[in-house]
Amino acid sequence: MDTSLQQTYFPDLPCFGCGPANALGLQLQSFVDGDRVTASFTPRPEHDNGLGFLNGGIIATVLDCHSAAAVTHAAHERGWPADPGVPLPYVTAGLDVRYRRPTPLRATLTLVAEVREASRDEITAHVRIEHDGKVRAEADALWKRWRAR
Repeated sequence: MDTSLQQTYFPDLPCFGCGPANALGLQLQSFVDGDRVTASFTPRPEHDNGLGFLNGGIIATVLDCHSAAAVTHAAHERGWPADPGVPLPYVTAGLDVRYRRPTPLRATLTLVAEVREASRDEITAHVRIEHDGKVRAEADALWKRWRAR
């Protein structure tokens, strides 16, 4: 697949982390890689935590938004697209982030997401940031079906 999952499923989304329509955002581009979804992310200098490492809020955003690509892809693969009137089939209901070690600010990071469980009502995914062969941060993400109200 040459087109990112973000461009495939939500090209007009203005989300700061994963929205292709947000020129000032992180512009994550995730791709299917077997049973997982991967991406590369290079932080910008303004993502500094004040100590020369990647800011924890940016880390959480990257984990959340990369899992969005994996979850949305899993939903479409299972025939569960977004309901009429909502832009995405699922919305973040929980994100349990664990910071394992400092995440470099001046390096290209690898993102990996794997869907763990999926039902029409909710999908769970495990997502992580890796660099230099080590997990820097990881999260379990819970996504609930987004229903129009």
